[in-house]
Amino acid sequence: MDRSPLKSTHGSSCVKLYLCSNPEDSVVERRALRESVFPKLREHCRHTLGVDVTVIDPFESSDPSRWPDEITRQQLIKECRESSVGPFLLALVGHQYGTASLPAQVEVSEYQLLLQESQQAGVSTQELERAYQRDENSIPPSYCLRPAHTNACSAQVNEEEEMKMKAKEDELRKVFQSTVSLCVHRGLMTSERAQSYYRSALDADLRFALDNRPSDDIIRRCLVYVHKVVNAKGDREGRQMHPQPQSEAATSDLKTVPTDEQLLSELCDNFLPGLITSSQLLVYTTTTECRHGYTTARRWGYTESLCQQVYADLVALTDSADLSETREDSLLGDVLAREQAEQEELCDIMSQFYDVIRPEEEMIRAYVTQRELQRPLVVTGGPCTGKAVLLAHCAQQIKSWLPDCDPVVITYFCNLTTKPQPEHLLSSLCYQIAGRYQGISSSEQNPIDQDGPGSVSNLRDNSSNSEPTTSEPVSDFHFSTTPCQNPTGIIKPDLSKVKEHLSFLLFLTPSPTHPLVLILDGLDHTENSFGPQIIGSLPSNLPPNVKVILAVSSKRTQILRAIDSQRSPANSGSEGGEEESGYVCVPLGSADRKQCVKMLESLLSSSGRRVTSGQQALVNQALTSCCLPLYARLLHLHTSLWHSDSDVTESSLPDGVHSSTSMLLDQLEQKHGSPIVARAVSFLTLSKTGLIEAELADLLSIDDEVLSEYIQLSGSPSGSMRVPQIDVERLLLDLRRFLIKRTVAGLHVLSWMSRHFKLVVLKRYLGTPEVRREMHSVMADYFSGRWACGRAKPLLVNQNSSPNKDTTQMDININRQPPSQPFIFYSSSEEVGRVNLRMVLELPHHVQESNKKFERGLLMSLGFHQAMVRAGLLGDLVAMLEGDKGSSHCPEIAVISSILKSCACLLQSSPLLLPTLLETSLLPYLEVFPALESFVRQIREERKERGSGLGVALCPAPSSVPSFECLKPDAKTREASVAEVAQAECGIVAEIIDDGTAWFWKGSGCDVLKLSLSCEQKELKFAGVKSSGQFVLLSTQCKKLFLWDVTGPEVFQQLEFEPESSQETLNRMEGFVACQNKLFMWWKDQSFVSLFDVYTDTMTHFQCQSCVTCLVCSSNGFYMYCGHEEGTVSIFDTNTGALLSTCSNSNHNAVALMILSEGKRELACVDRMGDVILWDTKTQPPRLVKETFTGDKSNNILNTDHSDEINTLLVCQSHQVTLWDTCDWEQWDQFLAPQGRAFSQAVLSQDGHLFLALLDPLVLVWRVSTGECVLSLQTNNQPGTLLKTASSVICVAHDGCLTVWASEAIGAAGAAQKMRRGVKEVVVDQTGEWFYTADGSETVWKWGLETGLPHAGFLHDGPVEKLRLSPDNIHFVTLSSGDIYVWQTESGQNILRMSGSRATDILITPNSNCGVSVSERQLSRVWKLAKGSIVCSIHLYLSDAQVSPESTFLIGLRHGDLLAASLWSGLISKRFSCVASSENVVAFHTLSEHPEFVVLMAASGAVYTWKVAEETVCRHFLLPYSFNCQPQVFQMSSNGSFALLSTEDEDIKLLDLSQVRVCSFKAEGPVTKACLDKSGCYAAYVSHFNTLEKSCVHARPVLTVVRLADGERIGSVWLCKSPLTLVVCEQHVFVGFEDGSVGVYSILDDGEESVRPRERLNGQLKQCPFDRAPYSWLPLPTPNITWP
Repeated sequence: MDRSPLKSTHGSSCVKLYLCSNPEDSVVERRALRESVFPKLREHCRHTLGVDVTVIDPFESSDPSRWPDEITRQQLIKECRESSVGPFLLALVGHQYGTASLPAQVEVSEYQLLLQESQQAGVSTQELERAYQRDENSIPPSYCLRPAHTNACSAQVNEEEEMKMKAKEDELRKVFQSTVSLCVHRGLMTSERAQSYYRSALDADLRFALDNRPSDDIIRRCLVYVHKVVNAKGDREGRQMHPQPQSEAATSDLKTVPTDEQLLSELCDNFLPGLITSSQLLVYTTTTECRHGYTTARRWGYTESLCQQVYADLVALTDSADLSETREDSLLGDVLAREQAEQEELCDIMSQFYDVIRPEEEMIRAYVTQRELQRPLVVTGGPCTGKAVLLAHCAQQIKSWLPDCDPVVITYFCNLTTKPQPEHLLSSLCYQIAGRYQGISSSEQNPIDQDGPGSVSNLRDNSSNSEPTTSEPVSDFHFSTTPCQNPTGIIKPDLSKVKEHLSFLLFLTPSPTHPLVLILDGLDHTENSFGPQIIGSLPSNLPPNVKVILAVSSKRTQILRAIDSQRSPANSGSEGGEEESGYVCVPLGSADRKQCVKMLESLLSSSGRRVTSGQQALVNQALTSCCLPLYARLLHLHTSLWHSDSDVTESSLPDGVHSSTSMLLDQLEQKHGSPIVARAVSFLTLSKTGLIEAELADLLSIDDEVLSEYIQLSGSPSGSMRVPQIDVERLLLDLRRFLIKRTVAGLHVLSWMSRHFKLVVLKRYLGTPEVRREMHSVMADYFSGRWACGRAKPLLVNQNSSPNKDTTQMDININRQPPSQPFIFYSSSEEVGRVNLRMVLELPHHVQESNKKFERGLLMSLGFHQAMVRAGLLGDLVAMLEGDKGSSHCPEIAVISSILKSCACLLQSSPLLLPTLLETSLLPYLEVFPALESFVRQIREERKERGSGLGVALCPAPSSVPSFECLKPDAKTREASVAEVAQAECGIVAEIIDDGTAWFWKGSGCDVLKLSLSCEQKELKFAGVKSSGQFVLLSTQCKKLFLWDVTGPEVFQQLEFEPESSQETLNRMEGFVACQNKLFMWWKDQSFVSLFDVYTDTMTHFQCQSCVTCLVCSSNGFYMYCGHEEGTVSIFDTNTGALLSTCSNSNHNAVALMILSEGKRELACVDRMGDVILWDTKTQPPRLVKETFTGDKSNNILNTDHSDEINTLLVCQSHQVTLWDTCDWEQWDQFLAPQGRAFSQAVLSQDGHLFLALLDPLVLVWRVSTGECVLSLQTNNQPGTLLKTASSVICVAHDGCLTVWASEAIGAAGAAQKMRRGVKEVVVDQTGEWFYTADGSETVWKWGLETGLPHAGFLHDGPVEKLRLSPDNIHFVTLSSGDIYVWQTESGQNILRMSGSRATDILITPNSNCGVSVSERQLSRVWKLAKGSIVCSIHLYLSDAQVSPESTFLIGLRHGDLLAASLWSGLISKRFSCVASSENVVAFHTLSEHPEFVVLMAASGAVYTWKVAEETVCRHFLLPYSFNCQPQVFQMSSNGSFALLSTEDEDIKLLDLSQVRVCSFKAEGPVTKACLDKSGCYAAYVSHFNTLEKSCVHARPVLTVVRLADGERIGSVWLCKSPLTLVVCEQHVFVGFEDGSVGVYSILDDGEESVRPRERLNGQLKQCPFDRAPYSWLPLPTPNITWP
């Protein structure tokens, strides 16, 4: 029943070493190990193995009074043995044996025997009797050493008194040893028992650790270093040492007392060697011979060699230990799976505290076994009644309660989860239920193969015909019983959907043979009080075979009411008092007093203590007043300190759990010191997930208050100093009964066993917010690594120069030696590295709680992003980025957040793709958001440090733009939709929802806030909203109007109308215009305009001849122009109210828009059909200047957008968008809607180069200059309205959701250069600086890799079919509509245009002298490249033709044979034919590095080498059947080392000719394209990555590059669109995409990465992106050469 630290069910996560030594002769060695070896070992283990290291040196303090006694040391050794993974003991045996300690406790019989023998021998026992006191409370009764002789804190004892005490101890030790020797001599005591009185601390600890232990506890777990020193004191000193004469009595007494030399010899020469033989104990012995004694120099020499040896040996032992369970594996990569294991372990741990049998257990058993009950069971009770322990115990018993079935029991301790959110809790329950039942289904049927899609594996030799299997299993769990593919969500699950999924699982999965028992504890103590939401997620009547058990505090009536409200009274069929209750109630009160007394006796007995009868009466009285199991445990700690003669009264025992806990802390402070206790329990309380022992020691060392105490004790601070680990361990030993050791993220952490310890600590030490923030700040500094890596932390210390002088304060810098805190631990043996999960889980919590803003450095840290994503905390990362402290002041963070959300499903499946995904997504926007450059720089630096990877040298044009923010009003119903939306100045957006609510968004970084206005104590419901300038006008359903000036305070002014106003028109307001603090308002289908003066609060009305449709006024507000339904315009003087004049258009269509140009004194009217009428307003009435009719009378205008800055008017109709030049009012351009689609709205971009249009359900972007649709903006909901602010574009969805994009980001993406069609061909020059692309249109683009922009466009008179570049980079040749064009690359001149070739392909010889036109039906011709003159003609058509490397033959296939035609004569001079086997040649390739040879492949799989000139053939081998060759895929490196054979499904198969073997490796998904590097170094392929979400839009292709020499993957890049072309050249991968864009990716492989230098482009980048069009080169107008 002793509550020692609990072991995790998942193995240990710490190397815990006990340093065993003689404190008297190992000070130098131990200090050197602490300062140089142990920190280095800790870093090694953290980085390489993922485990922490703790070293306990019991004698670290220089004050012997602070050394632990033997019992404590044995407890620490046992703890190290049980909890350490790998080695647990490090022993230093020197040349001194050490002194024996006084026994802390001697049994009564043995003590009396020693007294009697001493007295008979004439030895005085007075000091012995004064040193010990009898204690009947110990088991068995013993004499205990009085406190004056124990190792109590004695800082105030002066040196003289200390020497006296030491002399007294030596005298007592001699009395003990001499008396023991006499007893042994007389046969009254065995020699084995007597040894305990002789042994030193070193000997005692070693024997406890090693003697009578199984070999598994010793083999490779213990290290012993023996140092023998010969002549340690020197010859001269040794000669002077003669034995002193002793008295006869003394000599007789000491005859059988062994000397230190004898005891040391017994230890080193007998005990340890015996263990070497029996248990393979590792013992290293060093002998040092000294002529002049053991000098300081010799000691330092030995110490240095010892440090090197210890480090090497410990590294070897830890590296060889089985740490598979502590490594980051697939379980740790899944947050839900990880939490399931943690909750199951918590249940095991909590059940071990069930020491008092509760009668309520039978009531729970009855509920579980009674199947007809369809209500939950609720265990209610007050604080500390043991509800969680009872439920955990019952969970362990349920299987035995239901022997006829196999129940699924799921427990969840809600208040101990690391993510206190209802969505997460329900998702976790769904995951566990589905997973458990899927496991049952799999075990009852054939196991389902859940291997993942495969992974890249090393190239393997496969000489046999069997197909190799190289795939590795990947954890890829799916809910097999769910109707939806991703019910839990990725970023943040939708609560309603998760509720539906839970209900679905509860009704579908349980069965009579596998019932479900769901146990939830702590719902009433969650951080965010979401208990009622969880209750509401349960069915009102539980499905059959489902039981739900809850634990709720009797004071938390809100939870109980929520349960009652869930159950319909009509369905409550229970009898008695439970008839109307929605649950079965089991009240849990105090425990039985007798059982608590029994429990306390058992706890005392397990710790070797008891109480007297008189003390027992006080205990019984205390338990009568508070009979709680937790209180009994606390009483055990108090009563275990009582002695039989202790003066205890009723006040000696506190009267409750909190008081008892406070007294416990008082006792700990008295024993260990106030600062260390206060800070230790505070750190444990404030941690989010608990603390590792090593972390607690680090935090205490960093804390200035704690370290100041140790500086005062030591007197002189050193440059590096820490709180001794032994002090932390002793404190934890005293707290061990109230701490649990549980697994969080694969590591063992310490947490309080009950939340009430937290409450006491918070009240006692953390009572003010300032103190809590300070503590959180210390923890944030620690987990961020602020003081790691040798960075000293300043400390203010007090100094006294002399006793008579005042105390002075001084700042000193002390290295506290905390470990480094990288986001990811990298080691030489692991390329991927391991996530620092402790930092990831704790750091954000403490940064937030310390009220520190999430520093931009953290949120813009690539390492932090990688760690969070790889730890499965992508949702938490996005929440941090979107928090008010982040994105509101940093648009770059908002952009990153948007990218992470949009690619969440891909990152969940492949977190390692994060760096390249972000690099690809961010590069187009570096000019818009310059701060992103530092983030991209981190990506490239991280790749460079890693030494390999794929970088983005040229980013393809983006297809979409990351949204800035995505916000949604919290509408009451899910079906709510937007009734009206308006936008005012400053970017403020107002929404009216059809449920009558109004919502406002005030700009970036703000939430969508609800407006609440009341009238006559009733909340108003709104009907509409309009805006103009700085004013927003709201109309209500009760026909009231409220005005808000957005530039002023949030005050809404109600507009009062005169009685003659028609009240029924107020809900039909069509719009208003604000001018000079005057509002001009008009209503739908009404013929008057109302003018409201904001200053005077007066209203004036203007009567018109017909219904008003639009309105505009002069800038000074003196004149008002009203457009009418019949096409007329009325002009009013607003000062006098007079109608000045009217004018009318000829077609009498309603006026939709008026644009007043006061400078030109013109008025432009746009009618409802899109016609434009221009009036001259210099005269009255206005004079008609121009009428422009569009001719389309069937489509009304949907909306208009006018930009005075760029003199452009956009008119949107359902079938087209029209742009007008408002300078001369000429129609500029028209854009038709795609076939079968219709525009619903369009707006101009800020600069007018683009316009955005709604084509339900898309938001598309057109480029005005080319008419191309260049972008598709993603929205989460169906778009309804587009709004435009000074810096943003806002899409308001039908449900009120706002999606915001930065206008500059849209412009940057829309300006990105790409071809009109999909890129079909990419050709790269030999330097790699320029490349050419063709898309099947009339244009070929020449790109500069350094600039990343198209340099020139080469125009043709027809579509370009083929593109070839001469090897000398001087010419390139194109084939277009039967004509052959020869261009000069430098000048861009078309020097030759040849017609009549009828060619289907063109080639250029390797020497760049000739071109070859291959014709399928006519002659193939060889011609001079520079002049076009024909050299010869080849009469036979050769398919798949290639020119030999020496430029002598044209080699190609003809009827299954391989022919070689001379390029000088045109004759077929060489032939290869498989005559013997009568099979065809299916593929071949020339070798530029071996020009005389051709490698070819026969249909049977035979591989041949053909020497063309000599026509000699060598057959190498026959391919296995599974390695068939695909001719369309077949490629070969120029040196003939590797050949690409096929890309079938997910397998890529290669031929390694250098080692004559075939190889295969598996891709992440189906391979669509593959390419070999000509040099034979790399292979690149494109595969479609399989995401966890099968319907994910980001199941995009992934480009991967593999090193051919060893099959290692260099890196992968997510491609944002589908590729058409793939080329590898000069450590670059060129990808042409289907939308006309091009991407270039640089290969970094143990060298420098080729990334274009942005700094060289500053001058060019200042140019408008839309003006960066490539220069166009025109072709010759007519062919200058015509072939016959």
